[in-house]
Amino acid sequence: MVSLARSASVRPATREEPETLAGLRAAVQACRRCDLYGHATQGVTGEGPAQARLMLVGEQPGDQEDLAGRPFVGPAGQMLDKALAEAEVPRDRAFVTNAVKHFKHELRGKRRIHKTPNTGEVTACRGWLDAERSIVRPRVIVALGATAAMSVFGKPVAIGASRQKAMQLPDQALGVVTYHPSYLLRVPDAVAKAKAYAAFLEDLKFAWGLVA
Repeated sequence: MVSLARSASVRPATREEPETLAGLRAAVQACRRCDLYGHATQGVTGEGPAQARLMLVGEQPGDQEDLAGRPFVGPAGQMLDKALAEAEVPRDRAFVTNAVKHFKHELRGKRRIHKTPNTGEVTACRGWLDAERSIVRPRVIVALGATAAMSVFGKPVAIGASRQKAMQLPDQALGVVTYHPSYLLRVPDAVAKAKAYAAFLEDLKFAWGLVA
């Protein structure tokens, strides 16, 4: 099922939003569009083939991603890798990134605890995701969770009601929404966890089917 998503067009790259992934990585390190840079180790941009047909967009880097400078290398990334393998989606053919490029957190003792980015922070960072989309030009973009969906579509999206739908974006990519893999890690009930994971696999298979 294909529906039309109403959101702002992907903006062309500017001098602040370079036309290469290497240039974009350097520019994000100097980003001062919001205050998150002041509390993070570094900015974390996406990685994967420069012309990947599939783009996976998460929320933000976590603690391990912030330290490593790479997206999806922590527990959520391990969950994503496991699901991609089971769904027969080649991980090395996808571009993986986040809606927000700096780690938002609060300190509890020595631990850095994740905090969800607010609308202003997502909006401030959207130009960097737009630049990645302009460079990579994926055929299908999978928004993992509500924050990613807000960034990709430019408006709130109900994940449960929007699954298994391909929504046309202004840049002609198809947008798909599903759960964030960290959500699967938090589901306490074993039966509910298995059901959510099965749905996640279905969504990844659906997105990969659109790539062909």
